[in-house]
Formats: sequence, structure tokens, C-alpha cells
Amino acid sequence: MNGTETQPEAPAPVEVITPARRKSLFREYAEAILIAVLLALVIRQCGVQAFTIPSGSMMDTLLVGDYILVNKFLYGAELPFTDAHLPGLRKPERGDIVVFKYPNDETRDFIKRIVAVGGDTVQVVDNRVVLNGRPIDEPYIRPGSIPAVPSTHCGYLYGCEPTVVPQGAYFVMGDNRDNSQDSRYWGFVRREKIRGKAFLIYWSWNGESHWPRWSRIGAWLP
Repeated sequence: MNGTETQPEAPAPVEVITPARRKSLFREYAEAILIAVLLALVIRQCGVQAFTIPSGSMMDTLLVGDYILVNKFLYGAELPFTDAHLPGLRKPERGDIVVFKYPNDETRDFIKRIVAVGGDTVQVVDNRVVLNGRPIDEPYIRPGSIPAVPSTHCGYLYGCEPTVVPQGAYFVMGDNRDNSQDSRYWGFVRREKIRGKAFLIYWSWNGESHWPRWSRIGAWLP
């Protein structure tokens, strides 16, 4: 025959769609919790960390029962399990309230105010700071910390005489000068031991009256 024979058409391939396996409810919750924990750890390590004030060494700026936030990004975030830091926006400065690893026990965190930086000459006379030969204005000192009668005796280990702060280190003191274990007793704080700058009171609880201190909540720490 001269014509072409028409061949029957092959059946179209059948697309088989495999239904997606749905995650178990347990796995969904576990993954959500894991992501939340990781985010919290990153924020805590690199951004903002919460601390509680346990003592009166920074009164009246900070009270026992104040809950504060500390900016760890400003000076450079800490690298986990080391004292190394990422580059920060600026260095710690005089007047900053900082959280740092206590030099005599680095498992504990202390909070104090920087009063002198590397290269400064600092002396403490009757609880007041003499910086580079001149007394400085310290409006944050707790009332009553300055003795009414000048004292001729100095029992500090550091700062009784003009003392030069080493480069890369800081001289820190509490605002409650009569009740503060600080650089006068155990020396300088190295830069790598500073964890961050306190910047906000986000909650405050009066343990004596068992009631919040509403007026302190949201207070900014310059």
C-alpha cells in the first residue's frame, strides 16, 4: 500500500505525585524550640544580655533588685569560650557603667563605673577621684559617701598615691564608695574582661516591701 499506516498513540506517562511526609508534632516543636534557643544564645552572646543587681555597691544609681540590660555589641561582641571580641563601635569610656569578669574569680560578673582609662593618673582621696591631678565632678556618688572631715589615712591597695592606669586597662569604682569592692582593692580591669555597658533598667523589685519599683522601670543608664 502506498499510504502510511497510522500507529496507535502511546499512552501519556502518568505523573505520580508522592505526598510530602508531614513532620510529627514532636519534631515541629523540637525544631522551633531549637531555633529559639539558638537565636537567644546569639542575642545573648553578641547583642544584649540581662543581669540582676545583687548588692548595694552601685547605690543609688542601681539598687538591689534592679534588672538591667547590658549592650555587648557596643564594645564588640564576645567570641564564645574566649576573651576575644569582635570589633565594636567604640571603646569603654570614663563614666560608663560596665559589667566585667571579676579579676579574682572570673566565674562571677561585677558591675562598676569606669573612672579612669589607660594612660590616666588616678588617685582616690576621701572617696573622691582625682584624675590627672584634678578632682572630677561625680554627681552619681551616693550621698553620705564623702566624709565630712577629711581623712589623713588611706587603706586602699591601689589609688592612695597617684597611680598610672596601664594601657588596655581600666580603674573602676562603685557609686556607693563606702560599700564597694572595686579597683581600690584588687586593681585594674583588662579590656578583654569587660562584657558590655549597662544601658537600661527593665524591671525593679523591692525585696523588702515585695513590690515593684514602678518609677525605676524603663530608666535609661547613660
